[in-house]
Amino acid sequence: MLPRSLFAFATILLLGTPAAADEVRMEMRNQSGSERFVYEPDFIRVSPGDTVVFVPIDKGHNAVSIGGFGTGADQSINVGFNKEVSVTFDKPGIYGVKCTPHVGLGMVGIIVVGEVEVPEAARASIAKLPPKARQRLELLLGQVGRS
Repeated sequence: MLPRSLFAFATILLLGTPAAADEVRMEMRNQSGSERFVYEPDFIRVSPGDTVVFVPIDKGHNAVSIGGFGTGADQSINVGFNKEVSVTFDKPGIYGVKCTPHVGLGMVGIIVVGEVEVPEAARASIAKLPPKARQRLELLLGQVGRS
């Protein structure tokens, strides 16, 4: 049996330890199943403090911010070509990413941090993107309100 002071100390250590942040991978691929030029997954939901690791499975891809989603998510994402980069998201919001050379082929993704809703500004801001990217982003934005 543990002495009371040792038990109290162990309890404080266990309860006082912050929960570890999660790490999620977003792979950059030429193909996944029947889909070509994709982030996999293309929709990620994380909590503030979590990290997304952008992983280049195939060469020739990057990940840069798609701005204007209007949720206060102002953190810039700029993952260079063929680079594995970890990005920690501290502020709630919707973060969109695109692959510069393949955005016209629909290579876009969304990272949702915390509990947020899709503002009208988000839909208006994607209107300037190529049709395949717009279509995919509309589908992804439709998933934001779902658990």
